Amino acid sequence: MPTFADAAIDAAAILADDVAVGPFAVIGEGARIGAGTRIGAHVVIHGGTHVGEGCEIQDGAVLGKPPKLARHSRASRAAAPPLRVGRGSVLCCRAVVFAGAELAADVIIGDQAYVRERARIGAGSMIGRGSAVDNDVVIGARVRVQTDVYITANSVIEDDVFVGPAVCTTNDSTMGRHDGDYRIVGARLRRASRIGGGAVICPGIEIGEEAFVAAGAVVTKDVPSRGVAMGVPARVVREVPDADRLERWR
Repeated sequence: MPTFADAAIDAAAILADDVAVGPFAVIGEGARIGAGTRIGAHVVIHGGTHVGEGCEIQDGAVLGKPPKLARHSRASRAAAPPLRVGRGSVLCCRAVVFAGAELAADVIIGDQAYVRERARIGAGSMIGRGSAVDNDVVIGARVRVQTDVYITANSVIEDDVFVGPAVCTTNDSTMGRHDGDYRIVGARLRRASRIGGGAVICPGIEIGEEAFVAAGAVVTKDVPSRGVAMGVPARVVREVPDADRLERWR
């Protein structure tokens, strides 16, 4: 294993010969770092984390952080498996990605973004600066999540979705006043749907395939495929024209 001045690398960590490690990085027991990966200063990679080939882990990022749940949290308390980061992915400065998450190839996690346990992010997707992806979220391929977005637990975002800045999804209509039988359900954003900046998606709402939600809308009812919804509360006012469908903009 290569040695690096000022870095703390556990003897049981496995690093490819050409990995670059910045000063004061910490790499835990059993972590595996693929060929060509660059690790910045003050990065923390917890034990067991698997980082694929050709990744970039920028200064101050934390990989494989163990979850710490609040007493009242209903998220699973089972031990999270190691974080897996796909080849060619970039974790920007101060990003935090928990143990149990899975990032496919060529994912970008922006500066100060936060990805919790059991979240899965598909190939080529991007999570913008300061955005939070909660536990048990599934995000497909080529999804673009912009700055300061909150993706609530148990949400599903399918391939090619665009989520504008400061969008907020929610999953609890009672706001914490429910018993153990209450089912928390996040948003369902279907393939190639687009959500404008500052929109709020209420618990359990489905945004249909190729649908469009205007900026600032508060969505309290499902939006059908190709529907254009706007307003507070949002209502469907027309249909997305053929000229705006994804296949015209590949």
